[in-house]
Amino acid sequence: MLSSDSGHLQNEMFDIDRMLGLLNGAVSQALHDGYDGVWATGDMSWEFGPRKDFSKLLEYEWRLEELFHKQPTLSGMCQYHTDTLPSNIVRQGLLAHQALFINDTLSRLNSHYVRRESFSTGLEDSPELDTSIKSLCKRYHETGTV
Repeated sequence: MLSSDSGHLQNEMFDIDRMLGLLNGAVSQALHDGYDGVWATGDMSWEFGPRKDFSKLLEYEWRLEELFHKQPTLSGMCQYHTDTLPSNIVRQGLLAHQALFINDTLSRLNSHYVRRESFSTGLEDSPELDTSIKSLCKRYHETGTV
């Protein structure tokens, strides 16, 4: 199923509980319908709605990771488009993900990943993150795929 439904927004604002509830419900429905699970992808430019208030991004990513652990039949990938998202948001996304998917044949563990309990404000200001993001973008442009 492909959807661009914005039912996860509340008054055009991203609602973490609503989004996680929708994902949890999708897993339950899929299992009830005889599927093995759900694979989801989310474009962060779109998910956070027209107001683009990313103040809940890290909280969402950490709670989403908790949901993945509770629901092993749920898998997914977050899309962070460097050409449409503010650079500080892309940096936060890099810190919040254990693995990176570059293209059809290249994925790797993320050496910049920071667990929720180890995160402190200011980590996302590291110039090293920008260097890594530029390197990832270069690989994307060289291969032509994500």
